[in-house]
Amino acid sequence: MSAPLSLSTRAHQTAVPAISYFMEQGVQNPNLISLAAGLVDPVSLPAEEVRAVVNELLAERTSTQAAMQYGTTQGYAPLRDKLHRHILTLDGLTPNDAAFGPDDIVVTTGSQQFLYMLGELLLDAGDIVITEAPSYFVYHGILTSLGIRTLSVPMDENGMQTDALAELLTRLERAGELPRVKLIYTVDYFQNPTGLTLSLSRRQLLLELAQRFSKTQRILILEDAAYRELRFAGDDIPSVKSFDRANEHVILAMTFSKPLAPGLKTGYGVLPRDLVGPLLRFKGNHDFGSSNFNQHVLDRLMASGAYAQHAEGLRAIYRAKRDTLLSALAEEFPPALSPLRWTRPDGGMYVWLTFPPEIEAGIDSRLFKAALREGMVYVPGEFCYVNSSPLPLGEGSGLRAMGRNEARLCYGVAAHDELREAMRRLGRAVREVLPMEKITVRNFAGCKA
Repeated sequence: MSAPLSLSTRAHQTAVPAISYFMEQGVQNPNLISLAAGLVDPVSLPAEEVRAVVNELLAERTSTQAAMQYGTTQGYAPLRDKLHRHILTLDGLTPNDAAFGPDDIVVTTGSQQFLYMLGELLLDAGDIVITEAPSYFVYHGILTSLGIRTLSVPMDENGMQTDALAELLTRLERAGELPRVKLIYTVDYFQNPTGLTLSLSRRQLLLELAQRFSKTQRILILEDAAYRELRFAGDDIPSVKSFDRANEHVILAMTFSKPLAPGLKTGYGVLPRDLVGPLLRFKGNHDFGSSNFNQHVLDRLMASGAYAQHAEGLRAIYRAKRDTLLSALAEEFPPALSPLRWTRPDGGMYVWLTFPPEIEAGIDSRLFKAALREGMVYVPGEFCYVNSSPLPLGEGSGLRAMGRNEARLCYGVAAHDELREAMRRLGRAVREVLPMEKITVRNFAGCKA
């Protein structure tokens, strides 16, 4: 018998990603309608646009050789130039208004690689990262793997509650733990999992708090704007990064996966200038640079206007899907008769559903099992709160019991008829667990429904 395998401490701290379970359910049960995994609309994937660009790219020897050779660790320079102009346009800025340029942008193999490398670069075991509650549970997994203490502050319809953040930072300072606070993480546009957006006033307050409490070390804001370009209602809001006029406190993470195609697996980030070199040292050890061929494809899609045109069409697709899901929810659970409540996102791919206290929605709950039997699956809200998940997600902040009666619904991949059928199946599951006539009608003030 061979000697036992010895894994690293980090390996033991790394749990199986929760999303893997939900993806397995979809593969194993072809009759299951999954509103769990955050997959994009398959019909809208830009096959023709990409095919045209690839044919054009491979038509000449020079462009073929350039695209199929190694690229740079930081990313294809013409693409970084376009990304710089793109971000400025989104925020309504000119180059003179911003303190960052193309040399402060790093192209990565999806935004997930960017998030992970930042953890390696900035965080030591025992350091503190503050997130929203609920928050993006896949990022929780990264933090757990790195041995990070994750603390949370609650959200409301305007996003992360900055007054609660100020209170938490003050408590940490009094306890002598402020030097361990390294990052404040926010998904500030159409948040995964709630679909909510951080308000304009709170964006400014968030930056002010990071600056005010940067007393022994610089506290950085990690602004995950993966869904920014999927706004289909309301006025756009400038990024937190746009207020960081010295380019010191905000790291902006973006991706092509949601507004274009995840198969191209390309993300990018804007960093304070003094972080670019250190991050590139880590990235050099990871992969010498992300797919050069994909970057050439993306550069041409942006140059031709095909990228902008596709994103515009995608916004209309997701608006229609959101409307279908919300309509199906209201039909199955009439607001005048049912205490169920849900968010109404102005963009993105997610609706956050809250059941009454009588109905637990966790992965071991009767409702979740009943929903699976009926043929639909959602993400239990418990996964999205630190230390309330069946998986080890780090240290919580008094929010451990949260999420037990909440769920995330993703309308990205399901077709319209599937969205309607999924809500009918969910309705049957809810009635199996607790008949609707036994649910007391309540007033849930302050939430969109």
